[in-house]
Amino acid sequence: MNLKELFSDKSTKVKEKVDLLSNAVLNGEISVNEVIAFASSSKDPVKASCIESLEFASQGNPGIMDKESFKFVTESLSEKAPRIKWESAKVIGNTAKLFPDSLENAITKLIENTAHEGTVVRWSAAFALGEILNINQGLKNRLLDTLKDISEKEEKNSIKKIYQKAIKIAEK
Repeated sequence: MNLKELFSDKSTKVKEKVDLLSNAVLNGEISVNEVIAFASSSKDPVKASCIESLEFASQGNPGIMDKESFKFVTESLSEKAPRIKWESAKVIGNTAKLFPDSLENAITKLIENTAHEGTVVRWSAAFALGEILNINQGLKNRLLDTLKDISEKEEKNSIKKIYQKAIKIAEK
């Protein structure tokens, strides 16, 4: 699959491009590293679509991600574009359990994103932090009070519910 051709094709809608790319990753037609290399040198909308394809692929097969690709999405949490932030957070939520030793930077950036003005960015950060909360006892002890505080300050009930569900599981 030629990513430059895929993303320059004006006759294919963005969602269709994301679907094609995520299926190509899952089928082994293109590697995660190739997607990341292309995304790294692309403008924000294309980069976001590449990360979204990794999000869909990692839902079906979290094992497609390695430490380097996890590092890439973690670093992408600091990008300016909200879509890049939220797609990266969803990949982290899908794959965090595979990289328990690589979560410190992700946690810091996700917590920063909980104060973002964008609802979807905050929702995605809540999703990822909720998934991380229950990976191990050390993370649980460190994150539980922080997530309770964030939940209390959150205005949107849909986001509060994500935190409340994760907190309830953690407190069992």
